[in-house]
Amino acid sequence: MKEFESCSKQVEALKEMVKDMLMASTVDPVKNMYLINFLSRLGVSYHFKTEIQEQLCHLFNTLHQFMDKKDYDLYTVGVIFQVFRSHGYKISCDVFNKFKNDGGMFKEELTNDIKGMISLYEASHWGMHGEVVLDEALVFTRMHLVSHQSCPDHLREYIANALYRPYHKGMPRLEARQYISFYEKLDYESRNDILLKFAKYDFNLVQMHHQHELSLLSSWWKRSRVSSRFPHVRQRLVENFFIGLSAHFEPRFALARSNISKFYVAFALLDDTYDAYGFYEEIQHLTKAMERYDIKCMDELPGDYLKSLYETIINISNEIEEDVMSKGGKPFSVSYTKEEVKRLALTYHVQARWMHERIMPAFDEYLENGIRSIGTMVTMAIIMMGMEEADEDAYQWLIKFDAKILRAMSTLSRLYNDIQSNEDEEKRGGQPSGISCYMKEYGVSKKKAIEVFQERIKDGWKDLNEGFMERPMPIARQILMAAFNIARVSEVLYRDDDGYTKPEISLKNFITKVLIDPIPLQQ
Repeated sequence: MKEFESCSKQVEALKEMVKDMLMASTVDPVKNMYLINFLSRLGVSYHFKTEIQEQLCHLFNTLHQFMDKKDYDLYTVGVIFQVFRSHGYKISCDVFNKFKNDGGMFKEELTNDIKGMISLYEASHWGMHGEVVLDEALVFTRMHLVSHQSCPDHLREYIANALYRPYHKGMPRLEARQYISFYEKLDYESRNDILLKFAKYDFNLVQMHHQHELSLLSSWWKRSRVSSRFPHVRQRLVENFFIGLSAHFEPRFALARSNISKFYVAFALLDDTYDAYGFYEEIQHLTKAMERYDIKCMDELPGDYLKSLYETIINISNEIEEDVMSKGGKPFSVSYTKEEVKRLALTYHVQARWMHERIMPAFDEYLENGIRSIGTMVTMAIIMMGMEEADEDAYQWLIKFDAKILRAMSTLSRLYNDIQSNEDEEKRGGQPSGISCYMKEYGVSKKKAIEVFQERIKDGWKDLNEGFMERPMPIARQILMAAFNIARVSEVLYRDDDGYTKPEISLKNFITKVLIDPIPLQQ
């Protein structure tokens, strides 16, 4: 408790100092953009959302005035581009054309500007369809950064991390932890020690908030007795919480994280029963019960196992509802979320029917069901239950499922998951995977199918970027950010392995960095 109080006092004192710096930086538009970039990368910009949005709105409206006054270098233009696009402002990619030669190629001398090359590389990931200059920038910078060796160790480490997973695709808490380490290694003239100290204390304070939330969830988990009643089902409470904090890590979203952590327990019970442990005849009864979503249906289910499972799912759902309403939640959020859970159960039933009847669906049919069965829409609905920004218009926007950012988020999650899980699904047999559906329909090898999926993932990120930039947007940007971050955590979970099913491979290390190990406060 003393450590928490001491850390809180430090954060509050440093926050005022950094706020003064932010307000003072508005005198120089470029210095203002640099500082906003550092605040974002260090994971502390959430403290100044209002100030940053006001400043960026003014800067965007006067963009041509300050951009035309000076011939800014590649690093600066890259930072300006990233800051605007990461906050939803559709700055033109034409700002990079001046770095091309008469032949339309990026100037070769740019390769000597390592900071500028990194900046352009990071900026290129905010590309949208048809933005050829950003496609070219990505190829150009990656090719040269991969082979670049003549730079300090900390910069070489940063390049390696960026090439592995660019900031644009990274989970915010992981990226903040990583960038704090990099920022600390900058020379004295390049870093601001007040900003560094603030970022360190704030990261540790947020981590303590998360640890407290997780301790409450652990007590709930023990009371629920889920592990003893369903020992065969994946037990991933910490992993569930990690997914919740990936959407929004700020302390004020504690309810959203709690909701996700609890519901994902029910999610796993439902998924594993449809996928592996339930007989098809039993599953039909379970689907009918899920459509009614009423504890009274329990007695109509065959067998004690399904009765107990259904009771657990309904009890978890009711507990979440009570928690939401006791904290001033909105009744409509509960109704909309239940409808999404019902849709999820129906998609599971479709997959179970395919497996039972040995149907290999057309790929498009598989994908349309799969972008629902991956669970991202339910995840969004549950997160929104814990967000005051989520009004009824936001839920209407969600359930229509026609917003580009929602379909991109769900498609990316499905494709990432399919690439990593297809081998396990093939070993279990029965249920068709996206890879196998594509192979059969188009007569291609598994290797080729995976390559196609990877290309679709690249397009999916462009769709996500476009959805993030859409104007006018009928919902709060915090909700858009949650959707964007769900896509990011899918990349973190499934890029190299099935992190949710096999957390010990790579996810354990990420969890340790975010939830367990504090940042040392001494330089």
